[in-house]
Amino acid sequence: MSALLNPAHLQEEKPKRMHFELASTLADIRASQELRYRVFAGEMGAQLKGEGNLDQDHFDPYCQHLLVKDSKTGAIIASTRLLTNKQAAKAGGYYSESEFEMSQLHDLPGRVVEIGRTCVDPNYRAGAAIAVLWSGLADFITQFKIDYLFGCASIAMEDGGMQAQAIMKRVRQHAFSDDQWRVTPKVELPAIPAGAEDVLSAPLPPLLKAYLRLGARICGEAYYDADFNCADLFVLVKVDEMDSAYTRHFLDRVSNA
Repeated sequence: MSALLNPAHLQEEKPKRMHFELASTLADIRASQELRYRVFAGEMGAQLKGEGNLDQDHFDPYCQHLLVKDSKTGAIIASTRLLTNKQAAKAGGYYSESEFEMSQLHDLPGRVVEIGRTCVDPNYRAGAAIAVLWSGLADFITQFKIDYLFGCASIAMEDGGMQAQAIMKRVRQHAFSDDQWRVTPKVELPAIPAGAEDVLSAPLPPLLKAYLRLGARICGEAYYDADFNCADLFVLVKVDEMDSAYTRHFLDRVSNA
């Protein structure tokens, strides 16, 4: 598992157009928060609580910030933040607890990390940026011997929630977790006309699709995030059950980035 998930050798073979690293300066963290603001507020119209053109909150100082940079310009083109269970205890809990009642997951054995605020610069979404970001996550998992990871995958609700309800119907049938890992949303999705979800093909958003291909399970019903006008699905991955073939697919993409 460690050999498969450790992509460091891929970054040493030849100069790369992009690379991952953990933020080591306040300037890098600020640049990540600026990217988050541009994506979440500028593109999605989210109502954010940070100051100025930054997406920032109480959890940022407790997180590791995983970045993807354009190797030529040094610009941050993708980012996510990682909150370990040790740091969550110092922060007073996980961000996900603002959306879900998740007491059943407090006793997950081993080392746990929450993933959040994932975003990619729109100019790099057709390339390998997301693969490099996931490769960095794989490196973090290996380096810190993470046993479980969790986070939210979002579904936009510009259509009033029909697509989200259709996807939920699909994941209830094929991707729900065992009862012991269930969480409960603090705000449920708005109701839609009965049967409306049956007329949709329910294509999965890229992040949710990637999680499910890794072997993730959805831990219950979705949360309605009014600030982002989206449905958040709580995703849990047990690291030693990750799909190795799909992980290798991401590392192969990184080797050609």
